Amino acid sequence: MIHPGTELRFISNEVGNGVFATTFIPKGTIVYIKDKLEIVIPPDDPRRNDPLYKDVIEKYSYTEPNGNFVLSWDIGRYVNHCCNCNIISTGYGFEIAIRDIQAGEEITDEYGLFNSGWEIDLVCTKPGCRKKLQPSDLDLNYEKWDAAIKSAFDYFEKVDQPLLKYMEPEIKDKLNRFLKEGRDYISVLELKIK
Repeated sequence: MIHPGTELRFISNEVGNGVFATTFIPKGTIVYIKDKLEIVIPPDDPRRNDPLYKDVIEKYSYTEPNGNFVLSWDIGRYVNHCCNCNIISTGYGFEIAIRDIQAGEEITDEYGLFNSGWEIDLVCTKPGCRKKLQPSDLDLNYEKWDAAIKSAFDYFEKVDQPLLKYMEPEIKDKLNRFLKEGRDYISVLELKIK
C-alpha cells in the first residue's frame, strides 16, 4: 500500500505514469508497505508465462527472496526508478523516505533491490545514473543503501506513520529491536533471491 499523500500522474510517453507526493513526506516515513491486499504470484503460477499477463507482471512487480512476484494493488506499482531515489526498500517489508519529499515531487525508488534477474535500461536522468539495472546491483550497493536506511530510521519515531498500522506484528517487533536497542538490523541483502 502506498502512502495516502500520493497521486498518479502521467509523465511522458517514454516514461508513462509516476507517483507524486501531494503533501510533504518527511525523511523516515514509510511510503510503501506490503499489506494483505498485495497480489502475490508464486513461481509456479501459470500467469507468469501467460502472454496476456507476463509483460505486466514483469514490468510492475518486484520479486521477493522466495521467488514470488508481488504486484501492488494500488498506484504503488507505478513508482519509477531513479538512481538518486527518495525512497528505498528495507529488509522489513516496507519502503522508507530516505530524504524529505516535497509536495509535487515524484516518488522514486531503487529498482536494484527488486531482484529483476536481467539487465534493464534505465530512463533515469539524474547525476550518477548507472544507465542500466544489473542483477549485481544489490551486491555492489547494499552498504550504501543500508546506510541510507539507517539514517532514515533516526527519524522513524519522530514522524507521522500512517502506514504503520499495516505492519505485521513480528516485523514490528524486529524493527523495534533495532530502533530501541540498535541490534539485529535486517540488511537489504535479505531481499536477495535465495
